Amino acid sequence: MPIILVILFFQLAIIQTIPVGWQSTALGLLIVGVGLAIFLLGLEVGIFPVGEGLARDFAHKGSTHWIILFTFMIGFGTTVAEPALLVIADKASFVSNGRIDSFTLRIVVALSVGIGIVIGVWRIIKGHLIQYYIITGYVLVVAATTFAPPEIVGLAYDLGGVTTSTITVPLVAALGIGLASTIEGRNPILDGFGLIAFASLTPMIFVQFYGIYVYEFVEVVELVGPISHQLGTSTASGFEFNLADMFNGILNIFFDVLPILGVIFFFQYVVLKKKVDNLREVMIGFGLVIVGLYAFVLGLEMGLFTLGESMAFQLTQENNNFIIYAFAFCIGFSTTMAEPSLIAIAKKAKEISDERVNDFILRIFVAFGVAIGIGLGSYRIVNGGEIVYYIVIGYLSVIFLTFMAPKYIVPIAYDSGGVTTSTVTVPLVAALGLGLATNIAGRDPLIDGFGLIAFASLYPIISVLTYGIVVDKLGTKGRQELLDIKLGELRYAMADASNMKLSTVKVHESDVRHSYKAQFSTVHVIVPKDKEEKALLAAKEAGATGVTITEAHGMGLMEMTNFYNRLHSANTDVNLMFIVLSKEVDSMVEKIMLDLDIVGDGDGIIYSQPVSHLKGLTLSVDAL
Repeated sequence: MPIILVILFFQLAIIQTIPVGWQSTALGLLIVGVGLAIFLLGLEVGIFPVGEGLARDFAHKGSTHWIILFTFMIGFGTTVAEPALLVIADKASFVSNGRIDSFTLRIVVALSVGIGIVIGVWRIIKGHLIQYYIITGYVLVVAATTFAPPEIVGLAYDLGGVTTSTITVPLVAALGIGLASTIEGRNPILDGFGLIAFASLTPMIFVQFYGIYVYEFVEVVELVGPISHQLGTSTASGFEFNLADMFNGILNIFFDVLPILGVIFFFQYVVLKKKVDNLREVMIGFGLVIVGLYAFVLGLEMGLFTLGESMAFQLTQENNNFIIYAFAFCIGFSTTMAEPSLIAIAKKAKEISDERVNDFILRIFVAFGVAIGIGLGSYRIVNGGEIVYYIVIGYLSVIFLTFMAPKYIVPIAYDSGGVTTSTVTVPLVAALGLGLATNIAGRDPLIDGFGLIAFASLYPIISVLTYGIVVDKLGTKGRQELLDIKLGELRYAMADASNMKLSTVKVHESDVRHSYKAQFSTVHVIVPKDKEEKALLAAKEAGATGVTITEAHGMGLMEMTNFYNRLHSANTDVNLMFIVLSKEVDSMVEKIMLDLDIVGDGDGIIYSQPVSHLKGLTLSVDAL
């Protein structure tokens, strides 16, 4: 929805033209939404469980060299067939007139990702802090940049973001979290996250050295024949679709996923000599991933790729650079909020951090980081300037914030820079950058067009580190920390009131019972059966956490005159009894009274009574 609103606003309010083939684009975005839902379900059912299971089994096996080999093959296999990498590699070959070989570039990137993930796994095994590895990597990136030709620098930085795909990210994240959860002395949130950061960092170094070789020793070879995976191969004006295309598309996605399946089953059955748990569910999950990813890519191809380039051209004709920056900011924010890899990782971060990290707020901060990065990158293209200065300033900011931020947020922040540049973001952002560099006088598509993805990868790290600092300053606690605080308060209350008769309550998610210094009351609601559900919902909204329900039948003043005929009538009422803290009685009575119209024409009665010597009640942490 944010992507649709951004495109509609700029297309209709700013450019003031209706794009050709808008029906195809609208249908494509609908298919993107459906594909995303199916894809995320497949991750939950298939990829996350099998990745974490393999990591646990390898950790228990205690064979470091098998873990290293497995992680390298996962990194290489998931990257070499990555659709976004295919797009950028072919585009780089095209704009460099064939000097950069598409296939060789993909192999270099895949090797670097495999090596990067191996380094990350080695860090988990040894328990080293991630920031020292990442900062060393930043130094190597900048050092390589001083020797690399300018034609390769922006491309190298972009490929650091392209490598972390919708398939790679969940599987690699599950692998890291599984290892950190199993190895003694490791913390899932401090040690489990970070593998994606390594997969984003090492390609920048390897590709720059590849560029040094290409521009020093390789002669220019003119590109012959059409490029199969250029950005915008489909046209918004006429996207052709048939069953044969659908079959071929699903088949291509299947072959993209096949190396991953091959690696998983080889290590599961040949190395570990163990059957896959819940094989049927795992295969269904991978099937959902294939179908969801195909629908996702199909929706993007139905006009959205070309729309990015065409809008970049139209925006450059407006003679207003602010509009370009505003569009870049908005499209960066909207594509990131829809990014499936970020959604998956944010949910995992919330779970592993004991809910100290809020998944939606994390996505907001990441999206703002991407938006600022793409806006700044667009400014660089429009006004000129070498990308290295922007990147170095960003690296210095990351290093500074790393030592200020709480430790638990650092690996999540580093990973956030990788998950932002995937299936949704890469095509639109790459199309925007190349479109701007092509249509602005004095800009070179090869030197200036690439680099936006690098901005989209770097600046979210800064924004998430800032989020961690803010959360830490606000004193946000995890669920377990809140539970410990409440239990401490309960112990203090018990010691402070030794001469008082106290209620005894059990704290939810704890095996401990404590005397509790607080006054409780019961709230009784007697209503007809057909209003039972409405009364329960009203009480729940008012804070009730439990209820005792008994059947009843009653008579009013009029019926009492002939009550003998009604003594054996059917139970037509219910008595709902809620035990709550006395301080909550007024708000609960008012809520139920208004929702059920008890003081008006509605049937029913509500009253409360004080309670003493209460035993056996269970309360949630939030209720205390």
